Amino acid sequence: MDTRPHPPVTTALRLCLHALLVGLLALVVVRAIGDGTPRATAILAVGCAMAVLYAAGALAPAVQPRGRTAAVWLALLVTVWLVLLVLSPDALWVAFPLYFLQLHLLPTRWALPAVAVTACAAIACFVLHGQAVTPGTFIGPLLGAAVAVATVLGYEALFRESERRRTLIEELVTTRAELAEAERSAGTLAERERLAREIHDTLAQGLSSIQLLLRAAERTLPADAPATAHVRRAREAAQDNLAEARRFVRALSPPDLESGSLAAALERLASRTTVPGLTVQFAVSGSAVELPTPYEVALLRTAQSALANTVRHARARRAEITLGFMDASVSLDVVDDGCGFVPGSGAGWAEDGSGGFGLPAMRARARALGGTLSVESAPGQGTAVALTLPLPLTDARRTDAPSGREVA
Repeated sequence: MDTRPHPPVTTALRLCLHALLVGLLALVVVRAIGDGTPRATAILAVGCAMAVLYAAGALAPAVQPRGRTAAVWLALLVTVWLVLLVLSPDALWVAFPLYFLQLHLLPTRWALPAVAVTACAAIACFVLHGQAVTPGTFIGPLLGAAVAVATVLGYEALFRESERRRTLIEELVTTRAELAEAERSAGTLAERERLAREIHDTLAQGLSSIQLLLRAAERTLPADAPATAHVRRAREAAQDNLAEARRFVRALSPPDLESGSLAAALERLASRTTVPGLTVQFAVSGSAVELPTPYEVALLRTAQSALANTVRHARARRAEITLGFMDASVSLDVVDDGCGFVPGSGAGWAEDGSGGFGLPAMRARARALGGTLSVESAPGQGTAVALTLPLPLTDARRTDAPSGREVA
């Protein structure tokens, strides 16, 4: 029969079913022999045959619930029982374990009619044997069938509920593990970004200012003055340390930026977003310039956040990511043709920042770099997110040519 591992309760019920059927068969045979019934020998032979057939099916791996082999085995078992029922009215009580076998092995749409036919056959054979007809003659088999149906169907309902809860618990444990891993990764990336910003905004900027001041001082000193050489060496040391600080900033940048430019990272983001029914395209406008790592991080994270919101909430068919370079600023536009929402209503598109992809986080990144974030959307009109950051002044733009003075 079913060879899958069973919990202790199920195993005990199966053993009880085996014992009940064998015990009832033994009772039929013992009563026939004890009463000296002329058919005692035939009853003994048929009872033993039914016991052997039952044992063979119980031990056979091929006999599985809802299987064809189980249906054939059960049909043979019921046929032998009917022969035994014709020989002895006491075989009526064997119908009770047969109910459980039918309910366990057959699909419900076949098991219920089989139980009803078995109960009717038991009552009919009992009456044909000329036994005294009493209310118990009808109530006993029918009540046994009702109890068997209620027990088996109730157990199956409890088992399904238990399996459903077990599956939910497993999914919850898996989700919690994934969430914990995601939080650890997010925390690591956030700390890397924070360190990169701190190094860029303090150490790198300070070294850059020192280099500019030393360059200005070097230009004002005579070329043959002894201090000129010291100033030059100090400026070169500041330049070397500035390059080292920038290498640290690049090393702390997100992994997507480690293997290429910002444009390449955004193009990979667009190509990796494979959602059925959604097409994501990426484009660059203007002449690309090298950006500081905090700028690249802010632009990449905003693109990831906006695209994640498109995937989760917009039900869009098309999305476009555009990176634009202008004379004094760099912009990022993420546009979709989704369902849209009312900005500021908190009614959609992660306005509250849930899931780590909220608009407040994007706005905070924009403000930290002196930029602006705008969101345009309307129900049924799609959504457009635009981040604009002022381009940082380069060394050539930060100093004037004649005097080397730092300009605002």
